[in-house]
Amino acid sequence: MERSLSMELVRVTEGAAISAARWMGRGLKNEADDAATEAMRTVFDTIPMRGVVVIGEGEMDEAPMLYIGEELGMGHGPEVDVAVDPVEGTSIVASGGWNALTVLAIADRGNLLHAPDMYMDKIAVGPEAVGKIDINASITDNLKAVAKAKNKDIEDVVATVLNRERHLEYINEIRAAGARIKLINDGDVAGAINTAFDETGVDILFGLGGAPEGVISAVGLKCLGGEIQGKLVPSNDAELERCKKMGIDVNQVLRMEDLVKGDDAIFAATGVTDGELLRGVQFKGGYRLTHSLVMRSKSGTVRFVEGRHSMKKKPHLVMQD
Repeated sequence: MERSLSMELVRVTEGAAISAARWMGRGLKNEADDAATEAMRTVFDTIPMRGVVVIGEGEMDEAPMLYIGEELGMGHGPEVDVAVDPVEGTSIVASGGWNALTVLAIADRGNLLHAPDMYMDKIAVGPEAVGKIDINASITDNLKAVAKAKNKDIEDVVATVLNRERHLEYINEIRAAGARIKLINDGDVAGAINTAFDETGVDILFGLGGAPEGVISAVGLKCLGGEIQGKLVPSNDAELERCKKMGIDVNQVLRMEDLVKGDDAIFAATGVTDGELLRGVQFKGGYRLTHSLVMRSKSGTVRFVEGRHSMKKKPHLVMQD
């Protein structure tokens, strides 16, 4: 992939974030998602690449834009797989909450797992604990391993878990082990990525979330030198059959190389609302401010990008400068 593609992709997440942020706190999560999707799709068409959506808003007959199998880009340039989440945390935007992002990831064609839309059990850590975790081990053992890797007492370890009833056993075991918990209402891509940044105060992520989000998280953690492991968790016979057709053993542990192959991948995200890592979109008198993160695994480059965008133009037009 071309080096310049990283900054081109930031334009996509910036445009989507600005459009989604207009709906913050208005209780209309679908409208926020639609606005972000439209902006993202428009900016993608200005980027010199030949992309195919492998993780998107659904199948072609279920989603008007960014559907799985859709071709993106100008039709010339590198051939890439594209994984998108126009708004990770639509409910967060609707309520004006914490950590909503617009997110995308790309890799060379054929290198991203075409993850089915079902639950994935996940465990994620930053660079210091790579190689120390095991999704098949107990939560307590993983907490002890992370504490040792980071030279902490287990009481100082912070685990992130989605605040769901299905995670009650996880939560109880984390508390029994003596570790601390940061419960999040949505947004486990942000939760996974945050484990690789000391300033977020998060050491490990546990729990069931979307499988597509697991792949996007894997790209981000690959860029950061972190690690995620996952196991698909079908909730019915139809999902189990889909795994079989894809040749995926539901008992298989999906590791980094299963989720994102090769040595070159790019991750980009822009804050829609404020979070531990990225600030949300701010609307000033004559301009908008955005705060983004873009990373490339091949170079190990991690950039935080602050953007200032004129209010005189629509978000997707501003991004074409």
